[in-house]
Amino acid sequence: MYKQLKTLLLAPVFIAALAVVEIAHAEERKSFSVCWSIYVGWMPWDYGAQQGIVKKWADKYGISIDVVQINDYVESINQYTAGKYDGCTMTNMDALTIPAAGGVDSTALIVGDFSNGNDGVVLKGKKSLADIKGQNVNLVELSVSHYLLARGLESVGLSEKDLKVVNTSDADMVAAYTTKDVTAVVTWNPLLSEITAMPDSTKVFDSSQIPGEIIDLMVVNTEVLSANPKFGKALAGAWYEIMGVMQKDKAAREFMGKASGTDLAGFDAQLASTKMFYSPADAVTFTTSPQLKTTMEYVAKFSFDHGLLGEGASGAGFIGIETPAGIFGNSKNVKLRFDPTYMQMAADGKL
Repeated sequence: MYKQLKTLLLAPVFIAALAVVEIAHAEERKSFSVCWSIYVGWMPWDYGAQQGIVKKWADKYGISIDVVQINDYVESINQYTAGKYDGCTMTNMDALTIPAAGGVDSTALIVGDFSNGNDGVVLKGKKSLADIKGQNVNLVELSVSHYLLARGLESVGLSEKDLKVVNTSDADMVAAYTTKDVTAVVTWNPLLSEITAMPDSTKVFDSSQIPGEIIDLMVVNTEVLSANPKFGKALAGAWYEIMGVMQKDKAAREFMGKASGTDLAGFDAQLASTKMFYSPADAVTFTTSPQLKTTMEYVAKFSFDHGLLGEGASGAGFIGIETPAGIFGNSKNVKLRFDPTYMQMAADGKL
């Protein structure tokens, strides 16, 4: 399904349709919608919606923001790319390879965290990453799990030709692993914790070994944001209020844990392997660092090597990626932007 959807996203007719959607959205509006899927770094959006914090900030700016959960992660991004939502939670790589590659100019409005152990490779009955050679590996193909696998294989002198990737939806990952035929998976929390806890299972590589490379974002449509700065202000204001509550209030984290299928202890364990940017100033520091541009070069190269930047892509720099440290790639084809403006407003107390 994912490969078929990638083909659709890159079809000229579909891109033309997206352009119509973007034009329709690029005007001042009062109502907006964002979507999210279950992951430790994105549960705050659910909490903020359920507790009225998002509404409070939307009301402040005279707008409304609908916060919608979608059970399948990739599907949530596809729906954003198709114009159904104005914003969506996703990783840096998926922001490049789905909406940006599909022609939708997108902005990373909030850099929420980076995975510091929340994404991992698990083997059944084996103890080291090198043992993955020759196995079928279940993962969400062409996602950050695929990227993590590639980076892990490099560390033990292997490559993807040494195994077979089996595309598996995150919604089906745990059930698949319980079958005897599935012996290797790459996934993210809370699925990773659940799978690692199963008998004879060993996490042999995780994102703490490539810190700062798998980044979790709230991505919004650039044209919508440009026409509606109040949308960006409300989202940023709500997010950092939620961050403040989350740090201090066990009940808030317990709420998030239960909503993601675990408990307070389980959720706190996932937070321990996540570098959360509770402070907007910390998020701005990370976003403005030259390292972000370097990381996106790694991501773009992986994406190009796997055919994720479109059939017409001539190289890893085919799509321009704008960061505060400069643009990587084609400055005339910028489709992904890391903009610290609204995080900086939060840091300065100007929201």
